Amino acid sequence: MEQPFLISVSEAEEQILAGHVIAYPTEAVYGLGCDPFNKVAFDRLLQLKNRSLEKGVILIAASVAQLEELVEIQNQPWTQAVLESWQDANQPMTWVLPSRPRVPTWLTGGRSTLAVRVTHHRVAKALCEQFKKPLVSTSANISGEMPIRSAADCEKAFPGLAIVKGDLMGQAQPSQIWDAETMTRLR
Repeated sequence: MEQPFLISVSEAEEQILAGHVIAYPTEAVYGLGCDPFNKVAFDRLLQLKNRSLEKGVILIAASVAQLEELVEIQNQPWTQAVLESWQDANQPMTWVLPSRPRVPTWLTGGRSTLAVRVTHHRVAKALCEQFKKPLVSTSANISGEMPIRSAADCEKAFPGLAIVKGDLMGQAQPSQIWDAETMTRLR
């Protein structure tokens, strides 16, 4: 089988800025990502996954600062729990937090909340740093199918899609998802 063509983080940024969807390694599985504020790119991502708009998506960021304009983090009853959870590189945690008015409804699935994570994955974090803002992060798979764990399988599922060079962090499962307001685990 032919090896997939892999791109660097800086080449990935060029793809994102040009409005394309990319695939990249995360903590446990490959993810599909794009500029969260580019509706054309976002629609393409949903089309590739055969995913419903109503589901909403996760955004990953390199730091808390990249998320503060998008969600309520500071001065909340859950602030300490959320910030502390993002310190642990070995347990990726996604939090559903109240979204700010500037967040497009296509990211939230029409809800008043947004799922976000500060990533410790070297490549995913570098992508957010290079892009200077959060990225959409949804598992690289057709909705309902198993998440993809190799660049070769990613290429097979999404022929021609740019795939960022890098390895998974070895987590057995995708990140846990918690609702901050109710402190309940959703996944």
